[in-house]
Formats: sequence, C-alpha cells, structure tokens
Amino acid sequence: MFSKIVSFFRSTVIKPSHLLVILSVVLVFAGLVAWGSLALYWSNLPWWSLRLAVSLAFAVFGIWALWLSRRSKMRFVFAGVFLVVLAYWWVIPASHQRLWQTDVAVMPHADIDGDRILLRNVRNFKYQTLDDFTVKYEDREVFLSHLTGVDFFISYWMKGPVGHTFLSFTFDNAPPLSISIETRPESHEGFHPLASMFKQFELIYVMGDEQDIVGVRTNHRKEDVFLYPVRVSAEGARALFLIYLERINELAAKPEWYNLLSNNCTLNIVRYANRAGRVGEFNIRHLLNGWIDTYLYHAGFLDTDLPFEEFRQRSHINAAAQAAEGDPDFSAKIRAGLPIPPARVASAP
Repeated sequence: MFSKIVSFFRSTVIKPSHLLVILSVVLVFAGLVAWGSLALYWSNLPWWSLRLAVSLAFAVFGIWALWLSRRSKMRFVFAGVFLVVLAYWWVIPASHQRLWQTDVAVMPHADIDGDRILLRNVRNFKYQTLDDFTVKYEDREVFLSHLTGVDFFISYWMKGPVGHTFLSFTFDNAPPLSISIETRPESHEGFHPLASMFKQFELIYVMGDEQDIVGVRTNHRKEDVFLYPVRVSAEGARALFLIYLERINELAAKPEWYNLLSNNCTLNIVRYANRAGRVGEFNIRHLLNGWIDTYLYHAGFLDTDLPFEEFRQRSHINAAAQAAEGDPDFSAKIRAGLPIPPARVASAP
C-alpha cells in the first residue's frame, strides 16, 4: 500500500523546474492582460465610461481565453486581439495642443550661434504662495565658453527611494540655469505614476531661474532638496549642455511622451551624460533615484574629501533657500558651505 501511495505522488507532484515554467507562463499571461487593460483604460478613447467598459471587456476576455476556455486556439485569438491593442496604443500621438497647467504651458527652445546661445522662454515665476505667483518668461543670452560646471539636485516630495532629479549649469559671468525634465500635465491632471507609463503625460524640459525651479520646491512645496556640485571638466559640462539644448529643440519641434520607466528625469540625465563621455554601466539607483547621490559619491562624481553623510547633510539646502527667498544672491547663498571641487575633473566610475 505504501509503495502505491509513493507512486501516486511521484506521478502527480510537479517537478520544481516544471512548476517554475508554469508560474512564468502564468505571470506573462497575467502581465499581458493587465497591460492591455490599463492601456485601454488610459487610451485616447472618448469618455471615461467607454474606456472603463472596453478595459474590463478586454480583461474578462483575456482571463477566459487564457485560463478558462478549453480550446487552445483561443490563446491565438487573444494574441491577435492583444497585438491590435498594442498597435492602437503605439500610434496614440503626443501633442503640444492641450490646455496645460500654467507652469508647463510654454515650451523652451534655444538659438545656438557658435559660442553665443540665446535661450528662449526661460521660466522665472515669482511666487507669493504655491498658488499665487506672477508668470514670467524671459530670454537669456549665455556663452558656452563661460560655462564652468554642473550641479545635481535631488528633490524629495516624500521620504523613500524615489525623488525628482535635475541639473543646474553654472557660468562665470551669468546666473546658473536650471533644466528640469518633467511631465507636462494638463490643467485638470495630477501626476499618477502608473498612468505615466501609458501615454498620459507629455514631456517637457523646463529651463528656469534657480529662484523658480529650486525655490518653488524648497520654499513652497516644502520638498527636501539636496544640491551636489559635480566633479566634471568645463569641456564635459559644455558637451552635456549642448546635448540638453539639442533635446530641448527636438521637443519644441515634436512632442514626446513621458514614461516613468523609460523617458524620465534621471534616466535621461544618465543617457546624456553617457553621450557627453560618462564611463559606467547601468545602476539600479538610476531607477531608484532617491538613492542616486550614494551612487554619484562612490562612483567619483562628487567630492569625497568628506564622509558621505556629512556631505549629504551640508547639501540639504532648504534652510538656506528659505532664508534667501527673493534675494538676488539666491544661487550663491544656497551654495554657501558646500564642498565645491576646486577643479571639476570627473574620474571614471
């Protein structure tokens, strides 16, 4: 009797390798059903009720075709339907013609004439409160030969491994220029991380004065902001700046979608740094960008004379930014006490 029981279990128990294959297939099928449903829900179909109905119909059909139907050909039918949904989603166009939120309503661009660069639509809002501000855009003339360095910012709207990153380019004869890669929400929209992976937000590179780009975060949104001077040569900073301006002009000519996992603030900074000469591989902290300062420090992009925790503490600029609100020397005062490298020469990570 015992031998028959053992034989029965041997014949019915799934081998671990087979179980892994089954679980992998189930996860892939579930991912396809979930992705297709969300893509339809956040598509450009009119009316919320229609999008919800189509999304639920796709989910129900997918569950039936992949798991409940006894006809194997239904899996091929599902594959065909999924490809139609994918093709439809793929061709949903980005647009510049929407009713935008005020802070992202104007696209910047740059006129490059050798060493001389004319920056168009530099944002320089004057904030009384987060909701009470004076809209101001201006043109600025800068010279590439006077660009001296790059500063890296991380802004946290909540504690955790995710934040917003952006750069400021510093000049020896002009104020720093911040460039922040952001979503471009419409007037009725708020940011939603899951929706941002399904063509819900266009992309914008905001060029702005630090009193605006930094100050609105430290003084009015009450985010925790850290400023890290980057060890980079002037030539490297200039190469990176030109790459940024190239992308800004491309976006002004043709809109693109923001994507949390593929076309976001930090990944684009890394891509452009690679084009400008960065040497290094992908690091998980490029996605979990709330921890990217530890990567920058240990990879040699920051001054390492101070222990990291002391460096990070000094780099927290909220108190300085709040004290300097409205001050013409805002940019200098938020950098007071920072370990700015005397020679910004990047070491290979």
